[in-house]
Amino acid sequence: MCLQRVTLLYVKLLEVSKGYLLPAVAVALVRNVALALKKKGYSVSHQSVAAILSEMKYSLQANSKTKEGKAHPDRNKQFLYINRIAKKFLAQRNPVISVDTKKKDLVGNYKNAGRARRPRGNPVKVNGHDFPDKKVPKAVPYGIYDIGDNKGWINVGVTADTAEFAVESIRQWWRKMGKKRYLTAKKLLIFADSGGSNASRSRLWKRELQRFVDAEKLNITVCHFPPGTSKWNKIEHRLFSFVTMNCRGKPLLTYQTIINLISSTMTTTGLTVKARMDKRTYKKGIKILPEEFRALQVQKHAFRGEWNYTFKPKNGKITAPKWQCYFLTGP
Repeated sequence: MCLQRVTLLYVKLLEVSKGYLLPAVAVALVRNVALALKKKGYSVSHQSVAAILSEMKYSLQANSKTKEGKAHPDRNKQFLYINRIAKKFLAQRNPVISVDTKKKDLVGNYKNAGRARRPRGNPVKVNGHDFPDKKVPKAVPYGIYDIGDNKGWINVGVTADTAEFAVESIRQWWRKMGKKRYLTAKKLLIFADSGGSNASRSRLWKRELQRFVDAEKLNITVCHFPPGTSKWNKIEHRLFSFVTMNCRGKPLLTYQTIINLISSTMTTTGLTVKARMDKRTYKKGIKILPEEFRALQVQKHAFRGEWNYTFKPKNGKITAPKWQCYFLTGP
């Protein structure tokens, strides 16, 4: 049997055996394949094994995250619903925002993923271990992306990612940016994931939204993405991705460093970002009493009311949105 075929046979055996011949973690190591071949009487180096595998179209490959799991039966309908509502709001020049919490960051002299250009041989020296200092909490960035205006806002918290913090972030965006951009707007559309601090089942999230609605006299419609589809939320690839690129390879030494890096993010398509630090303490585990929840002035839409609902100021009449069944009547 030729060495090429024997090499392939051993690679296959190592993959199937999951550690019977060699430890599973070492399956892809050409040195282990060469060692196994030598035990069978073949004189071959690990360089030769690598060359043979390359000729046979083998290469080093990372895992591919493509399996989404079982999709919700109304997944596609919800996307169509979201798209049509967004188009209607934008056509009326009403604000449409995408919201989410970005990955929490360690504040201090810790390694930040990625690379930044520096003088040759002079990398930034950071701590050898990524253990956070208890005296310096993590940064909790909650983002708002204005889809119609291509502008971003990130509220950097210092305590916990709670529903109260999420709504406060939206409130600050509205007062600092949204209200100035949409002077005559009486409606706001929010796109959010189904989980996290803005979860579709969170009573605190809805209670805080009602308070926001009452204070600003706005009608707010919320549409959640189906479970397991958060990567389709526009804030992920239109805001967070560019913020991450702007921060790569730079240690987040202080909160001000984080604010400065976020605020300096921009793109050739016109994206600009503003950021603020939120020093307020947000408590976890706040419970909403049933009678308080029932008093909310919220109307569930006819289609998937647990994902799609509209708030109006208390004492204001709620009517079902005319566009709630668009996806049923065709494009």
